[in-house]
Amino acid sequence: MKPILKALAVTTAILLAAPAMAQTTREQANEILFRQLQAVHRLSPAQMKRLREIFARSAVIGQGNPAISRHPLTPDECRARAPGGGKGYANPRWERICGAKYMAPLYDPRTQDPEDATACIDQFEFPDIPCTYPVVWVKAKEAAEICAAQGKRLCDAHEWEGACAGALEPPDYPFGAGSVAAMRAIHNRKYAATKSWAYGPAYRKGVCAANSTKSPTCNGGGYNRCGSNTYPTGSFPGCVSRLGVYDQHGNAAEHMNLPLAPDQMASRGSRKLGVTEMKGSWFIFDRYRAHPDWCRWRAPFWHGTRVMSDASHANYHLGFRCCKSLD
Repeated sequence: MKPILKALAVTTAILLAAPAMAQTTREQANEILFRQLQAVHRLSPAQMKRLREIFARSAVIGQGNPAISRHPLTPDECRARAPGGGKGYANPRWERICGAKYMAPLYDPRTQDPEDATACIDQFEFPDIPCTYPVVWVKAKEAAEICAAQGKRLCDAHEWEGACAGALEPPDYPFGAGSVAAMRAIHNRKYAATKSWAYGPAYRKGVCAANSTKSPTCNGGGYNRCGSNTYPTGSFPGCVSRLGVYDQHGNAAEHMNLPLAPDQMASRGSRKLGVTEMKGSWFIFDRYRAHPDWCRWRAPFWHGTRVMSDASHANYHLGFRCCKSLD
């Protein structure tokens, strides 16, 4: 191995072994996160500068408040149970297709091959690195900006749903329905008879990162009251869809783009985007199932805003993952 490549490999190993939440401040934890992002995803100096700018505007973005977060599993414990210590999640074929590490092609296995994909999705919640805690306390606008800084974009709702259900289907937004609620009702009726979870046709406890607990002081929200008691991503190898996407149930709920018109679809190149959609369940779901969480279920318009609104929602169990359009 060439000296520079060997040095990079050693640096990456050290960074991945670092328990980010062992730091005493959010800023210190984020600095570890930035180093991991640069080492694993090979981000350029300009990309890293942009990411730092987005994080610097917020007093809360990170992997949870380190003063009160109590994670049920450490990154080392995750690596002990993950395939190949976490290295088994790498897929060279997909990396060639997607042009990025830890992304999965979005396609329909019934009629297509991975190489037919026109988009890819992060296999893990951001930072999309196995055995790291997901980034939370991020607004939808900030999530879209973070994705863009990496050369990616926020996913449209149907893309996330297809990744979870194991087959990307054509966009199904009933744009003429007149309201978000009406669009949601039409969509959910369409898929109710074929509901499924990433791992199978029925909800199962113990399969995903959904057996943690809220902080005793958490009575609805607040950075100083609610710990982000998430698991490291990829801690549950069985919580995976047929398309190879992890943690879409449990851990962090995820921001998504719900287009209200064709020119608001991120998958068609729009930067205007639609309204917020929160996908998936979160880290206490095996103890308290707050709402349905089957793959293609669309939620009520909770804390709803335009995606790019400065007032878009953030909380202790809400994160995101990115998609990427392929040329």
